[in-house]
Amino acid sequence: MKASQFHVSTLKEAPADAEIVSHQLMTRAGMIRKLAGGIYNYMPMGLRVIRRIEGIIREEMNRAGAVELLMPVVQPAELWMESGRWEQYGPELLRVKDRHQRDFIIQPTSEEVITDIARHEIRSYRQMPKNFYHIQTKFRDERRPRFGVMRGREFTMKDAYSFDRSKEAALASYQVMFDAYVRIFDRMGLTYRAVAADTGAIGGSASHEFQVIADTGEDAIAWCPESGYAANVELAEALPLLSQRAPAGQPLVNTPTPGAARCEDVAALLGLPLTLTVKSLVLAVDPAEGSGPGAVAQIWLLLVRGDHDLNEIKAGKVAGLKGFRFATEAEILQAFGCPPGYLGPINTAQPVKVVADRTVALMSDFVCGANVAGHHFTGVNWDRDVLPALAAHGVELMVEDLRNVREGDPSPDGKGVLAIQRGIEVGHVFYLGTKYSSAMNATFIDDDGKSKVIEMGCYGIGVTRLLGAAIEQNHDARGIIWPRRIAPFEVVVVPLGYAKSQAVREVADDLYRQLTEAGVDVILDDRDERPGVMFADWELIGVPLRITVGERSLKEGKVELVRRRGLQSESVPVAEAMAVLQASLGEI
Repeated sequence: MKASQFHVSTLKEAPADAEIVSHQLMTRAGMIRKLAGGIYNYMPMGLRVIRRIEGIIREEMNRAGAVELLMPVVQPAELWMESGRWEQYGPELLRVKDRHQRDFIIQPTSEEVITDIARHEIRSYRQMPKNFYHIQTKFRDERRPRFGVMRGREFTMKDAYSFDRSKEAALASYQVMFDAYVRIFDRMGLTYRAVAADTGAIGGSASHEFQVIADTGEDAIAWCPESGYAANVELAEALPLLSQRAPAGQPLVNTPTPGAARCEDVAALLGLPLTLTVKSLVLAVDPAEGSGPGAVAQIWLLLVRGDHDLNEIKAGKVAGLKGFRFATEAEILQAFGCPPGYLGPINTAQPVKVVADRTVALMSDFVCGANVAGHHFTGVNWDRDVLPALAAHGVELMVEDLRNVREGDPSPDGKGVLAIQRGIEVGHVFYLGTKYSSAMNATFIDDDGKSKVIEMGCYGIGVTRLLGAAIEQNHDARGIIWPRRIAPFEVVVVPLGYAKSQAVREVADDLYRQLTEAGVDVILDDRDERPGVMFADWELIGVPLRITVGERSLKEGKVELVRRRGLQSESVPVAEAMAVLQASLGEI
């Protein structure tokens, strides 16, 4: 490819709405152009990267025994009604009607469609295991699209789905896909972690995320350097920070705390460490449909240490708290007889269910709200103060893991302490079980002649998100530094004075020809531009290797080789240039 035939469209400045490095650099390098909020045109330079990523994915999926097909972007609502997700999915699901007023959706994912295929195509255990995948456009109507391709509304994903006759076989398929993902991200040259994760809206019972490590990542990853344990903070188990509950050492005192509604303010006012305060969070679970007139929401009080944060994913898994919402101020006033900021488990106006985090349940002589505006209890102890108050209302204390882990917490595997780093989710594998196959009656005849429900797995990779993730991890002040295997071009030949010097033109053309014949993805910059402009463009675009051909160096029989990472340069004899280039490509 010659640059005069291609479309090189770099910009000196990034748009004002480009908040993170990848968005800025992709726009400046001419890889994307915004069409609407969260919707982008992928320009020729960006599309080349996408195609290289897709190529690696296809090779490894095929190697793992998956079979490619293609499912439509537009899906009938009836399938989503069968699975139950028509009502469950939320406003991110873009619903449309055709001319006959029939309901359709613009697919955010393809579980329903692939399950429909399976229930019509897979009839016998002899047809399994089977894994179908496709690379297709998706649309999720994000409330606030941002960060360019990292959080867009329209994007490209690879989805794969496995079908097996048993849970054991399904978990074996899961491992095959997990191993394939490791090979995919290794080949792309990315630094990443595979972490245990919550299954989210997809469902299922086992899940791992593949997180590209980057400071701008939206996800927090808890990992243990000593053991290699890794999990999304949403899932990471928070062990209690106390080994046992100490006996009461202080009297219970109703202490005035005027204007101190936050734990931080209470601790400062009383001159106590924040770790001696307990934070109260009030949740509500609405009555089930059909509960009858007069049914009201169940109010829950969750207690976490003042310096800890509630993990809403964990809270939603507590028995009875599925589908919770945060209580309204009116509900809080009715249940506690007090406005928010001064709430606690002692002397509530009405009985409420109480759940304490594991660490809170072992605290003693702590501080919590007194259920009186402007007042907190100090010297609070469980056996003497809290448990009798709960018993008076007929309430039993529940103790659960409710909080997010933090840096320095003990690792759940007991082999060290946790570190926290940021990551960008680029892949996700799920063991779905029979969540969709049961709902949609996808069955097969087993070897005993009986009809059984198909076991499923789901495996996604964010193809276009990978562009942003790779850039967040690989850039410098001059621009992008692409890992070789996903770069738009592997080598750029930059002749200085291509149109004016026959010697420069002949050497540049010959190097370009040799590289092309050797199967190297190379571009020859034959544009009539100043050297500084050409160098700046290719440093911004991030091509891994640059060969500069100029009259001055040719007089010495040499060309200049520049490696984009670190901008290391060396003079290479023209006769050896091809061999040096090939060796350099093998090193990056």
